[in-house]
Amino acid sequence: MKKVIIFGNRQTAELAHFYFTNDSQYQVVGFTVDAEYIDSDIFCGLPVYEFKDIETRFPVEDVYIFLAITNAQMNRVREAKVEEAKKKGYRLASYISTKATIFENVKLGEHCFILENNTIQPFVEIGNNNILWSGNHIGHHSKIGHNNFITSHVVVSGNTIIGDNCFIGVNSTLRNGITIADKSLIGAGSFINRNTEEEGVYKTNFAEKYHLNSTQIKGM
Repeated sequence: MKKVIIFGNRQTAELAHFYFTNDSQYQVVGFTVDAEYIDSDIFCGLPVYEFKDIETRFPVEDVYIFLAITNAQMNRVREAKVEEAKKKGYRLASYISTKATIFENVKLGEHCFILENNTIQPFVEIGNNNILWSGNHIGHHSKIGHNNFITSHVVVSGNTIIGDNCFIGVNSTLRNGITIADKSLIGAGSFINRNTEEEGVYKTNFAEKYHLNSTQIKGM
């Protein structure tokens, strides 16, 4: 069984520990974070080590590393830590749920976190360092770049291109054949039917509270 160190000591790291432990070929052997974030030397029953000198504790040839960081600064924090881990010489682990539907000709990059009930159709290409939370549909022939966070119940229609460092909010729908430019932020519940612009923010209106009069209430 392969051994993995998880970077993080908060809820995302706890989730990663659960998934790797219960649904992968990896054994989690510890956690690591930057010194200023260490508030306990034990997390999930395992030791927590300072990231600065983690290679003195775990030689790079003995373990993999997984960076349990979500979408901070449009995924740039996770991207930077991935590069630090690679510079140290560590191999990167991915978690791919056995409850996800992924066809054999799908191309997956390194260091991905793909949770349950994702449907990834044939001829899809997914780059490095991507998070696909639960329940998404990734349509045929779509291409997803690097360092993205696709939340839950997102529909990516066929032939869609998603660039790098994007955030796609819960219950969003992307029309087929469009391009989501680098660093696009798509708010929850959005319907995107045309190409986006780099660093663009796209969101829907928030729900509003309406006061019904007595006649309207009786008619309901």
